[in-house]
Amino acid sequence: MTAAQSLLAAVFALAFLHLIMAGALYATRIPAMVKAKMSAQATLKPGALDSLPAWARNAAKNYNNLAEAPTAFYAVALALAVMGRADVFDAGLAWAYVGLRYIHSAVQATFNRVTVRFAVFSASWIVLGVLIVRGLLISL
Repeated sequence: MTAAQSLLAAVFALAFLHLIMAGALYATRIPAMVKAKMSAQATLKPGALDSLPAWARNAAKNYNNLAEAPTAFYAVALALAVMGRADVFDAGLAWAYVGLRYIHSAVQATFNRVTVRFAVFSASWIVLGVLIVRGLLISL
């Protein structure tokens, strides 16, 4: 597998995590809403979902988080793959980032210990930062 192929596989692996968390969002939110006797229409009121238990909110929060920082990863990984100048180190960074995001999601969607989640989040940004700088240097 080339470095570009590995980068693209990492992109799909992270997109798959987003799919997993979308499923988790529905699997937790709908039963919590049913238990709380909350109608779908009631969710239009700002903050309505805040009354659901944490176990039902955590997956949704993580799902939303996966639409934030990972967008920079998608752009950089795709750009490196398209340029064809990525190497095995870039691919390793991409997979490290994806692994850290899986860990972050698992933490947030389960026991949600903020100090652990923050450490993993910070590590993922360090890895992503290195990948971004390397991509910038390669593109110059």
